[in-house]
Amino acid sequence: MVTEPDTAEPFARLFAEESRARAFAAVALGAGTPEQVARTAALSSRETAAALRRLREEGAVTTGEGGDLRVAYEVFRARARADARRDPGTKERGTGQTEVVLRTFVQDGRLVRLPARWTRKKLVLRHIAEQTFEPGMEYPERTVDAKLRAWCEDSDEIDHVTLRRYLVDLHHLHRSDGVYRRPAAPPHDGAA
Repeated sequence: MVTEPDTAEPFARLFAEESRARAFAAVALGAGTPEQVARTAALSSRETAAALRRLREEGAVTTGEGGDLRVAYEVFRARARADARRDPGTKERGTGQTEVVLRTFVQDGRLVRLPARWTRKKLVLRHIAEQTFEPGMEYPERTVDAKLRAWCEDSDEIDHVTLRRYLVDLHHLHRSDGVYRRPAAPPHDGAA
């Protein structure tokens, strides 16, 4: 059973060292032995041993039943859950930070540009969906396009097709046979 740590931040620092990041990537891509990791990551045997030792200590890499190296995905999930519980404001609407992000990227009911940071981008896209589409109501594609075009009028960086794709990919809109519908319940933004 995986215990959930206090935060994911120290875990992220684990990958600040290039040899550890390269060794981890090699394991994620299927290298099952230290020799395969060294070859795939273009590391010396000594660098590989040090990197794998630290990755194992921090729980990022484990050994499978057959003795092969594996990414410990359950540890990543546990750390993400711990981080989400530690900072619940990132999921809730109406927080001061949320309002600052929306004021920065949405002005006068228009999208100025999409944020580069994924968490901010998801927040802006959720706002657009909530302000544009009624839950449970069905919209033909031409109506969706017209509504999203209005958000993009003053932006050279984003278009309605890109917005529509993001909204569908993030499950803010469901598409079936050219008809779009915003789900009644908000989509789950939690880390998997």
